[in-house]
Amino acid sequence: MQIPAYVIEIVKKLEPAGFEAFVVGGCVRDLLLGKEPKDWDVTTNAKPEEMLKIFTDGKYENTFGTVLIPIRNEQEEVLAVVESTTYRSEQGYSDRRHPDEVIFEEELEKDLGRRDFTINAMALKLKVKSLKFIKSDENINLAEDDFEIVDLFGGQKDLKKRIIRAVGEPSDRFKEDALRMLRAIRFSCQLGFEIEDKTMRGIVKFAGGIKFVANERIKDELVKIMESERAYEGIMMLHESKLLQYILPELENGVGVKQNKHHVYTVFKHLVLSLKFCPSKDWRVRLACLLHDIAKPQTKKIISGDATFYNHDIVGAKVVNKIVTRLKFSKEDADKVVNLVRNHMFYYNVDEVTEAAVRRLLVKVGKENIKDLIDLRIGDRLGSGVPKAKPYKLRHLEYMIEKVSQDAISVKMLKINGDEMMKFLGIEPGPKIGAILDVLLSEVIENQELNNKEYLEKRSRELNELNLQELRVKAREKIEEKKMEEDEELKKDFWVK
Repeated sequence: MQIPAYVIEIVKKLEPAGFEAFVVGGCVRDLLLGKEPKDWDVTTNAKPEEMLKIFTDGKYENTFGTVLIPIRNEQEEVLAVVESTTYRSEQGYSDRRHPDEVIFEEELEKDLGRRDFTINAMALKLKVKSLKFIKSDENINLAEDDFEIVDLFGGQKDLKKRIIRAVGEPSDRFKEDALRMLRAIRFSCQLGFEIEDKTMRGIVKFAGGIKFVANERIKDELVKIMESERAYEGIMMLHESKLLQYILPELENGVGVKQNKHHVYTVFKHLVLSLKFCPSKDWRVRLACLLHDIAKPQTKKIISGDATFYNHDIVGAKVVNKIVTRLKFSKEDADKVVNLVRNHMFYYNVDEVTEAAVRRLLVKVGKENIKDLIDLRIGDRLGSGVPKAKPYKLRHLEYMIEKVSQDAISVKMLKINGDEMMKFLGIEPGPKIGAILDVLLSEVIENQELNNKEYLEKRSRELNELNLQELRVKAREKIEEKKMEEDEELKKDFWVK
């Protein structure tokens, strides 16, 4: 069992001043599980102002008794920040998230009793006597007689049983802080533990309380679930616990919705199985797998006795955009998930698709997203009940992508640039240069042999005879022309005449 020297130093500075101090919470749980803790927390009966006298560079800017203690190396660089919090109890949770009143306590038991789950309600009493000649950023190996575990609620027993159990009465814990329901499922996914029956019943009973939690906090927990090895199980637990209807109601809409003869599963089951079989470890790709057919319930139509879901990819991208906006995802993460959902129905037939079509796909999706799009397609296939993850045409697509990987698919890859164009055309900087380059790129994507200076200069002179509006129309016409071709192929896939 290893612990950083700086954590021991904090405890050893508090104790000579007449205070108790314990390492507490999730870091104790991780130590007992043989995992490396990400964060270190200390709890003490010292009040914040008393801690600040000992740790003069500490910061206290909250009402919860938590002092932030920076840990510096010999160069005065901050290596870590340890939270040291006064023993406390809490009363009243009118907003179902934060205590109305925080009471500083003198006894450790009061502090441990307010915590969420038994495995997080243990404290570690350090009995290390000396740290001579040890740098603060070094790890110390603890012998059995160097520490004592304070476990008042059976946390060690639940660790052995691999159980998530609320401290005390589950309903009390979830009424205090509704986010704890989501945290229970997240811990279950991360640790591979089961949620104890009474605790799960408490989640089902108070699931509606999740409405009181900020969307940013829900997003953080959802991402951790999607990053875990049990993301599929996590979504199923959210569904079974009634939390999913408040977090992702759009996903719940797929429950019981049958598909066409190519799909043996309902929309909901197909989506969660697609997540289960998604080969990517990237939570954004996994989320796109989970949501890729999210709009099927609202686009479903019966034509000639069979179900079609035409345009569900386009409608789905709009639905997913609303979801990621509601949950406050960063723009970068939101754009990636929406992009994958919008393009998951890309048409690819070995005998029909040209190199130009592959280049257009790279432009539309982004070269950096192609592997993720293929992973989504693999999850989609396996989630449909087919035995083969990557058929010949997906392998052929990978071959074609490699083949055209050096081809020009962006303005920067053209053999001519805006500065050169302005010189030989004798025009000033402006939007017309960009419009000409867009038309040139659309032509080069179709035929890479055109990407030479002689042709591009000649063609630029011809295009310069057009005004800006005409150039934009010309570029748009080329895009629409190819869109219509792809649209017709998609209609075949959706049984639409």
